[in-house]
Amino acid sequence: MNQLELELKTLVIESLGLEDITPDDIDREAHLFGDGLGLDSVDALELGLALQKRYGIVIDPETRNMREHFASIASLAAFVTAQRRD
Repeated sequence: MNQLELELKTLVIESLGLEDITPDDIDREAHLFGDGLGLDSVDALELGLALQKRYGIVIDPETRNMREHFASIASLAAFVTAQRRD
């Protein structure tokens, strides 16, 4: 697991108050919403705010493919990496 993915897993757990899981419990390819980790739209907003604060990125809800970017830890890591380069 790379450092950014570990940071993102920890951020998800801490920002959403998921007390009963550890970073090792989150598969990098597993869905974060619905049938995966079970996050919902409120969690998406909180996670988005935490990402903006932690990484200094701007998340525009009108961005194309935003659902795809937030689909898994792996896709989220790719999104954060791309945003930090801009």
